[in-house]
Amino acid sequence: MTDSVHLPEQAAVRGLLRAVGEALGGPVPREWREAIKAVPRHNFLPERIWLADDSGDYEACDLPTAHDCWFGAAYADVPVVTQVNDGQESPDPWPSSSASTPSVVVRMLCDLDVRPGMRVLEIGTGTGWNAALLAHRLGPENVVSVEIDPDVARQARASLYAAGLGADVICGDGADGWRRRAPYDRIVSTCSVRRVPRAWIEQTAPGGVVLTPWDSPMICWGLLRLTVGLDRTAQGRFGPHSAFMLMRTQRQDLRIFRDVVGDEHVPDESRTSFDPRQVTGDAWEARFALGLRLGEVWTAWEEDAARLWVATTDARSWAAVDPDGTVRQYGPRRLWAEVEEAHRWWDRQGRPGPERFGLTVTPAGQQVWLDDPSRTVRRGD
Repeated sequence: MTDSVHLPEQAAVRGLLRAVGEALGGPVPREWREAIKAVPRHNFLPERIWLADDSGDYEACDLPTAHDCWFGAAYADVPVVTQVNDGQESPDPWPSSSASTPSVVVRMLCDLDVRPGMRVLEIGTGTGWNAALLAHRLGPENVVSVEIDPDVARQARASLYAAGLGADVICGDGADGWRRRAPYDRIVSTCSVRRVPRAWIEQTAPGGVVLTPWDSPMICWGLLRLTVGLDRTAQGRFGPHSAFMLMRTQRQDLRIFRDVVGDEHVPDESRTSFDPRQVTGDAWEARFALGLRLGEVWTAWEEDAARLWVATTDARSWAAVDPDGTVRQYGPRRLWAEVEEAHRWWDRQGRPGPERFGLTVTPAGQQVWLDDPSRTVRRGD
């Protein structure tokens, strides 16, 4: 006999599976479909979540006072913000932890290609739902998850145990991995990185896979899948999917007028016919390529003046481009000249998307390449 108490939950799960299948372009694989049915997503969300409003700001949504809204968000194929401001009080909330979009979760689990008996290290426990899906598939004894935020780790650990899937949740810096249980067959990160931590490569068994969302100061977009070799080097390609919060130990808080542009700066002035909108907004593939090509360079749009700012993350160089084509540049790097050159390079290569780019990680550093490892785009530390 069907328990009518659970009918709304069952209907919500079926609806979620349909939405995920539509996003993936085909049915959810059986093993993950069964995991999602066995591990309800709403059991891993806190009573207070934050939802974006029409202006892009975030408003709290509490389970006791807004049940239908809260439950609807739990089973929509969208990310759900579960913590703001690193858990600190603030009148201006910004997301610091979230439950990832379910279709992205499933896509990454499929890309991870786990099989029974494999050992997995997850970086960024978050709500614990992703770890629970892995534990359902592989057994809790084969899953370790590292979370940097003590409160988030504590809640995820409790949710996992309540579900009977007590995977090992460690509170620590995910960039360090978790050496005590290494080596792992798979390492999966649910936060994006700008550099692949060396510890992840060292803690992955030869032939194993490291899967992580990617971020550059230019754009947070892309998914990197590396295979680790016998010599502890790793190599793989990017994909176009995923946009995750940046690993806390790699993020920066930079603002143009607070940190970069100084009253004493005297910029050089020139003119350009290059439309800055080609490297802003929805120009995802261009921004991804420029992020790989230029390195530690970021952009900001000044809405009132319709002005594009470009700056280095060390705050030593900047450029500003006005709607009339006026360019002002300051510092040791001629940033707007670099942006124009990088865009011309991207155009000459046939405007490649993320899937044509790859990364090689060695003890000496990380090398970005296009199409083939011999075609270096940029070398990094």
